Amino acid sequence: MSVAARRAAVLGKPIAHSLSPVIHNAGYAAAGLAGWSYTRIECAAAELPDLVAGLGPEWAGLSVTMPGKEVALAVAAEVSPVAAAVGAANTLVRRPDGTWYADNTDVSGMVDVLTTAGVREGGLGVVSGVGEVGVVPGAGGAVTVLGAGGTARAALAAAARLGATEVSVVARRTAAIDELAPVATALGLTLTAVSWTDAAALADANLLISTVPKGAADELAGVVRWRPGTVLFDAIYDPWPTPLAASAAAAGCRVVSGLDLLLAQAVGQFEQFTGVPAPRSAMAAALTAARAPRQ
Repeated sequence: MSVAARRAAVLGKPIAHSLSPVIHNAGYAAAGLAGWSYTRIECAAAELPDLVAGLGPEWAGLSVTMPGKEVALAVAAEVSPVAAAVGAANTLVRRPDGTWYADNTDVSGMVDVLTTAGVREGGLGVVSGVGEVGVVPGAGGAVTVLGAGGTARAALAAAARLGATEVSVVARRTAAIDELAPVATALGLTLTAVSWTDAAALADANLLISTVPKGAADELAGVVRWRPGTVLFDAIYDPWPTPLAASAAAAGCRVVSGLDLLLAQAVGQFEQFTGVPAPRSAMAAALTAARAPRQ
């Protein structure tokens, strides 16, 4: 199959809001990949296996968002260690033999944006000023994750790479947190389950990662007792800012958005799909231009 006739897409439901096509298509143009195209395909989890099985050889890769990240593992002949550890994949890459390789670029993307925001890799210290580093003795209590779905799995892996040994997970259903236990074990993390009713008191963590759907954490915005040294990563990007992010920013916290992650994980996917270095600046510029009307 000629490089000039390759296709990729993002799968999910709902998917009309996705800005992934903007990022990837801008990358193709900047890299001179004429004929490459990237689209959206609405696809429920149960529909994903048949859809993937029916794709022709022109398909180079697929980005997988909710609710298909766990099902994506089942359609792959080979799974990366990180995707296997978290039990979820956001990336499917077509191999030359026609089989699919599953990976999770959400993890490396989260590490990228969090280190850029000042979270120090290797010890979960947080850079609090020029030449000043706040170091957490051990990592217990340093990380809190809101939510227990597919993105929360990636958040656990990112926390482990950043040096955490313990993570508190806040969710409405205890059973959902229990399902994360094998993931935490595989990553070498101690998992502490926290009731949603206690979520407001957890902003004393160095790093708070919200992975819940749009609107789910809005009620916390007015009651969380923010500490200025906290870094908040909110995986949502539409709408932005979320009430939770706005309240954190008003309290002096550093805030990382889902748009930052969207770009970082797309860069990893682009390079796996195409085999060429991602033109990150062009992809970032396209994303910035696309988000402006939504602000």
